[in-house]
Amino acid sequence: MNNSSEELIELAKDVYFIGVFDPEIRTFDIIMKTANGSSYNAYLIKTNEGVIIVDTVKLEFQDEFFKKVEALCSYDEIKYVVSHHLEPDHAGAIPELIKRAPQAKVLISPQATAMLKSLTQSETIDFETVWTNKSITLGNKTLKFLTTPYLHWPETMSSYLVEDKILFSGDVFGSHYCDKRLFEDVVGDFSYAFKYYYDHIMRPFKSYVLNALKLYEKFEIKTIATLHGPILNQNPQKYIDLYRQYSQNKRDEETKVLSIFYLTSYKNTRNMAEAIYEGCERMEGIVANVYDLASLDEQNMIQLLDESDGILVGTPTINGDAPKPVWDLLSCMMYLEKRGKVAQAFGSYGWSGEAIDMIIDRMKFLNFKVPPMELLKIKLIPTQEELQQCKSFGVEFCEILKGKMIEMTMN
Repeated sequence: MNNSSEELIELAKDVYFIGVFDPEIRTFDIIMKTANGSSYNAYLIKTNEGVIIVDTVKLEFQDEFFKKVEALCSYDEIKYVVSHHLEPDHAGAIPELIKRAPQAKVLISPQATAMLKSLTQSETIDFETVWTNKSITLGNKTLKFLTTPYLHWPETMSSYLVEDKILFSGDVFGSHYCDKRLFEDVVGDFSYAFKYYYDHIMRPFKSYVLNALKLYEKFEIKTIATLHGPILNQNPQKYIDLYRQYSQNKRDEETKVLSIFYLTSYKNTRNMAEAIYEGCERMEGIVANVYDLASLDEQNMIQLLDESDGILVGTPTINGDAPKPVWDLLSCMMYLEKRGKVAQAFGSYGWSGEAIDMIIDRMKFLNFKVPPMELLKIKLIPTQEELQQCKSFGVEFCEILKGKMIEMTMN
C-alpha cells in the first residue's frame, strides 16, 4: 500500500470513492452538453477478508484511479471487481486492473459476457455472472445484485451494500455535473443537470426505469452511489420519487395526443399541416396540436415528442433533402421510448419531393409504427381539392391512432 497526499473520500466506514473528475469535458457521447464537466465515479469496499472494486474509470484517467487504489490497498487484496456497466467511461481501466490483480474475479450481468471478453481481449478472464437474488459476502460486507437492464445498455445492473445501505445504481440517478465536493448535501444546485441527464439518457427506457424502482423499493437506501455526478446522501428518496414522476404517464389512456410538426418555405407545407389538423380536431378522443419547427428548440422537441402518441412531420424538399430543423426533430427521437408511437410524414415540393420518403424511411429505422398510408405529397401550392385530401389524411391517421386495425410497417 502506498501513501498518498490526496485526501480520500469515504462514503461510509471502509467504503471509498476512487473515481475521477473531468472538469474540461463539454460534450458527452456526442449528444449531451456538459457545461461544467462530469465525473467517472468508482468505489472501493474494504472488508476483513479483502477488497471489492466497484466500477472503474475512463482509460485516459486510469493513472489517477490506480493511485487512489494503491493508497487504500495492495493489489493482491482485491478479490472482486464489480462492473455495473461496461461502457468505456466506466470500464476503461478494467483491462489494466485485472493485469495488476489477476486473482480478482470480475462480476457482471449475463448480457455483458461478450462485451467483457472484447474489452479485455481475453477468453480466459476469471468472471462470474450475477443477477437479482444473487449476492456475495466477503468478510463483514454483503453485496446484493439487482438486474436492471436497458438503463441504459442491455447489460446494466445495480447492487446494494447491505451493511451500509448503499445502492450502487449504475447510470441511474446520475448527472453530468462536476463538483469535487461530490456529495449532494454540499455541492451546488445540480437539479437542471439531473433532469437533463434523465431526459437524454433514461427517457427512452421509462418502462425499465419503473421496473428498477420496484426492485429498489425493497431496500432501505441511505445513499445512492451513482456513476456520474453527485453522490446522493442527503435525501435519496427524493431522486427515486423524481424518476418515478418522470417515468409515469398519468394521462387518460383513452385520449390520444397527436403532434403535427411542420417546416415551411412558402406556406405550402403549413397549409397542408393546418388542413390535416382540421381533419383531426373533429375526431373524438384526439388532442391535436400543430407546431412550427422553426420556433422550437431541442428541449421543446423532446418534451412534445415524449408526450405524443402520434407524430406527423411535414417538410418541403430543398436541394433533394429535408431541411435541417426536420432532421433535428428526428434526431431527438433517439431519446424517446418509441414503443406504441405511430408516425407518418407529408409535404410539398417543387421538383422531386424525396424528402418525405426519406423521413418515412428514418421513422421505420427508428422503429416507430408507420402505417402504410398513401403518401401525401403535393407539388407547389395545394389546391382546394388537395387540401381536402389533407383533411382526409388526418382523419385516417387518427383512426389508426385510435386503434383501427391495419398492418403497420416497421423496419
